[in-house]
Amino acid sequence: MYIYANRIADHHRSLITTAVIGASGYSGAELLRLLLQRTDVSIRHAFAGSASGRMVSDVYPVFKGVTDLRYESLEGSNIPDVDVAFIALPSGEAMHLVPRLMPQVRRIIDLGGDFRLPSPALYEEFYQKPHASPGYLCEAVYGLPELNKGKLPSARLIANPGCYPTGAILALLPALVKRIISPAGIVINSLSGVTGAGRTSSTEYSFSEINENIRAYKIGRHPHLPEIRTVLEQASGQTVSLSFVPHLVPLNRGIYTTIHAQLAEAAGEQEVFDLYTSYYADDPFVRIREHPPQIKDVVRTNYCDIGITIEPRSRQLILTSAIDNLLKGAAGQAVQNMNIMHELPQQLGLL
Repeated sequence: MYIYANRIADHHRSLITTAVIGASGYSGAELLRLLLQRTDVSIRHAFAGSASGRMVSDVYPVFKGVTDLRYESLEGSNIPDVDVAFIALPSGEAMHLVPRLMPQVRRIIDLGGDFRLPSPALYEEFYQKPHASPGYLCEAVYGLPELNKGKLPSARLIANPGCYPTGAILALLPALVKRIISPAGIVINSLSGVTGAGRTSSTEYSFSEINENIRAYKIGRHPHLPEIRTVLEQASGQTVSLSFVPHLVPLNRGIYTTIHAQLAEAAGEQEVFDLYTSYYADDPFVRIREHPPQIKDVVRTNYCDIGITIEPRSRQLILTSAIDNLLKGAAGQAVQNMNIMHELPQQLGLL
């Protein structure tokens, strides 16, 4: 504890300067909340589109008396001398901004999907548009700390993982890397709260459409499908075949994922539990549970809780995971990445 406290004190002597682009959206507002709590962070700019010119506290009254930040327009603006620029915009926006920002800021963390996939062809297939900055795809580091924390300190561009992929990849990584399951025929079903769709006025996300309802969407064509598959293949060195079905449920926030995979060899629940516990021993935000987790266990936290069950008759490993889509699935993970980039404790500002 003494060493931990001293490390924090040492780093507080120099401020991390930041800018949040897309600060009026749900993930952007969560970023502001997390960063405003820090004594070692200074928010130099909060950029927004339609909200530009308005006080942050007018759009989100929860910030009344907390900050006097005013939303700015990014158009025509320069943001020099910023250590980290967070881009919290819908996918398709960051790829136009990154070439402009790279000469101005030291690090960029993109919360959208523009730099998560390895090739422009794959991006165009699943995002239905050509990639505007394909040269940066090979430079971007996939920002899943539990997988790439060794690469993050030197990264200039971080592709923050998608919310669905975070819960699915963390649940599957140990089993695939240690080869205790077959990489073929993996089934992933995920349930998401409506904040995952962003701050939109679309009718399909209105209260009357969502309440007392559940629906699957983008089956086989969701852009998080190739993200999950690509990351798991790269990490395990195997060809992975999987299906991924996302669902929208009447929750504000949270993602609950259930995964079915065939065991490659006989194994007991305790053996798999011990394997997972060992695999994530140095990862403070992954908790292995003896029973299936619940959304309420992780909401408003940066944790990913994983449950392990073995169905003996079918020899299937059934994994369940729960995250908060706005924190571990977006803003919290982005701050975790920022901490690692600056060689700070991962938990700083997130507990």
